[in-house]
Amino acid sequence: MLIESPLVAALVHQPPEVLRLQGGILLGVVVLGALLGTTLEKQIRRLPSWRMAWLASWRYGLGFPFVALLALVLVRHGSHQLLTLPLLKLALPVLGVLLLSRLAQAVSRLRFSKDSGARYLARVLSIGLWITLALHLAGILPEIHEALDALSITLGKQRLSGWTLLKGVASIAVTLLLALWVSSILETRLMRAPLDASLRLVFTRLLRSAVLLVAILTALQMVGIDLTVLSVFGGALGVGLGLGLQRIAANYVSGFVILLERSLRVGDNVRVDAFQGQIIDIKTRYTLVRSAGGTDSIVPNELLISNRIENLSYNDPNVWLSTTVGVAYDTDIDQALALIKEAVMTVPRVLHSPAPSAVLDTFGDSALNITVGYWIADPENGTLGVRGQVNLAIWHTLKAHDIEVPFPQRVVQWAPGAGTTPTPAPAPTAVVASRPATGRAEPDDGGD
Repeated sequence: MLIESPLVAALVHQPPEVLRLQGGILLGVVVLGALLGTTLEKQIRRLPSWRMAWLASWRYGLGFPFVALLALVLVRHGSHQLLTLPLLKLALPVLGVLLLSRLAQAVSRLRFSKDSGARYLARVLSIGLWITLALHLAGILPEIHEALDALSITLGKQRLSGWTLLKGVASIAVTLLLALWVSSILETRLMRAPLDASLRLVFTRLLRSAVLLVAILTALQMVGIDLTVLSVFGGALGVGLGLGLQRIAANYVSGFVILLERSLRVGDNVRVDAFQGQIIDIKTRYTLVRSAGGTDSIVPNELLISNRIENLSYNDPNVWLSTTVGVAYDTDIDQALALIKEAVMTVPRVLHSPAPSAVLDTFGDSALNITVGYWIADPENGTLGVRGQVNLAIWHTLKAHDIEVPFPQRVVQWAPGAGTTPTPAPAPTAVVASRPATGRAEPDDGGD
């Protein structure tokens, strides 16, 4: 038995005058859709020229398929005779698929990024719609329906066939795309609300999870799947979470705990083990920390809950840094302290309030050691650069005021009779300026 295509039947088994009537109606619908669709595209998108509006209407705009579909529906309901014309009837799903595919692409393009999975989902949906339409026009879709419906399994009182599963997958894909679109709109408005950043993240995560769960359950109900069947899978999932997915579940719970208690927030500067950086994002499973050098560290949320974490900007976003410089013992220490503080304040990133400080820290072997402390407000930009600028400013200031920065000195003593005694030396001790100490005495070149 040969399968006759509905499209071929509509074109072959109709009188010429009926075909001309249907062709004229379809041509008028297309022209009306093109004209009004171009006008809508120009007004809604605020395009500068009619040419751009015309191209947008034909390529990806919603105006043309919407106006054409609406006009075709109104014309068909104008009389009972027009309702029975097969070519007009076949044009309805063509325009409907065109409208749905363009709507899916428009939603994915406006609301999701290029690398988002929602864009690929919209593309798959569009391809699936066109394939289904082609099978319907070719007359093969009923045969495929019967073949898939014959493949079935029974779970309790529920019969699941291949056709039911295929409809379920398609319904879930459509509802997921709609759910992602709705959740993105709600998240955009929620992120603009006058709330704490962590609370906004919590609400957006909960909102997306709730919308996706409702969408999946709704899609399953639409295809006639009894949700009580999923209780078995729910029990298995619970056992899996209890045995093999403990760490993953702990990371998800820890993520919500971090967001709710706000001990760590986006923008905080933290130190995790030996890694220091700024929190860029807090996901439900992990937290992204970026160092001043641009290196990203993915830290599981459970680690942030169970281990000791240093939050450098928990109460105050400013960070204190320090450096040490030594001056000679004959230096006017009060003048040196004042000059060093003035030099540090000339560095652009150093805060004036609280002001830098310089104190005499220790009495070293060859110098008076001064510790210089200062505050910065942007540790996310790195600390090495500002530390180098501070050291350079101190060095130039000390050199400009003839304040000596001594290098290390070493005193070498010889015990009587313990070795070769340098004969030219009038005293038993000698002060020798040297490079870093080696831990042993160096004999005088003049002694034999």
